[in-house]
Amino acid sequence: MPSPRSLAVWLFVCCFMVLATLVVGGVTRLTHSGLSIVEWQPLLGVIPPLTDADWQAVFSKYRQSPEFIHVNNAMDMDGFKYIFWWEWTHRLLGRLIGLVFLLPLFWFLLKKRIPPGLTVRLLGFFVLGGMQGAMGWYMVKSGLVDDPRVSQYRLAAHLGMAFLIFGLMLWTALGLLERRVAVPAGSSLRCLQRTGAGFALLVLVMVLSGALVAGTHSGAIYNTFPLMGGHWVPPELFDYAPAWKAPFEHHSTIQFDHRLIAWSLFLGLPAFCLSVVRHVPAARPAVFAVLAMLTLQLTLGIATLLNGVPLVLAASHQAGAMVLFGVVLWLNHRLRI
Repeated sequence: MPSPRSLAVWLFVCCFMVLATLVVGGVTRLTHSGLSIVEWQPLLGVIPPLTDADWQAVFSKYRQSPEFIHVNNAMDMDGFKYIFWWEWTHRLLGRLIGLVFLLPLFWFLLKKRIPPGLTVRLLGFFVLGGMQGAMGWYMVKSGLVDDPRVSQYRLAAHLGMAFLIFGLMLWTALGLLERRVAVPAGSSLRCLQRTGAGFALLVLVMVLSGALVAGTHSGAIYNTFPLMGGHWVPPELFDYAPAWKAPFEHHSTIQFDHRLIAWSLFLGLPAFCLSVVRHVPAARPAVFAVLAMLTLQLTLGIATLLNGVPLVLAASHQAGAMVLFGVVLWLNHRLRI
């Protein structure tokens, strides 16, 4: 017999683990620990250095990296261990997600507890997880060159894939608990569904924009709010050649775009939620969760900016983005049952 509830709980656990990995990944980036392990060993890499000789071996490899040569050449073993453990923990959590996903999947398959049509989707999630691991290494490799700085494009791709995996698993878990119904085309509910999907996409765009902010350290400038250096629109906006690259590489433009998306959510999402409450009373719990999380996330973002991107606030802001994305997806799902 299929067991939708147990499958949903399993997927919720996997979602939580993705969130935990995101938080540790954020701290890893903020502590500049991401380039401490200069090789990718999907299986053997789970074993950390156990002896002094092991530590000397991995530290020797790091000392040959551009980051050590150009940035951390005064680092001692204790300093290296600090950044090593953050990166190792981030990679370990990624591997653990694979196990927590794969082993129960085999058990559900063996016991024939997966509803018809869901097996291929679940296997697809596992493939995406493997691709995410490869993307993480592809991102790290961009910093193991003469300029020890991870590509903001690869960082955005790595973060975006994490949100994709999280969103797909969450949506599937919700679908196992709540049956969707067909909605006639042209109805007011169909309009709400499309608008809700648009807001979910906008949250994801904001996440990718935040990755560009993080990857270029654009949060270190204009630590004021709501103005940027006394201006609503900084005068040097798009002062970059070629201009089409400015939203991806020019610090002022990147931060301005991130703020603009946040303002759009701040103004548009509450209005949408009000309309949902009027037409779909059953969605009220999700509406309240969205409004509460939106308020918290914007507060965290402003506090992070005003305080010069401190570790705890910045990591909380990144985690808040995934929680906000999750509750917006929940609201979208409530509009379809």
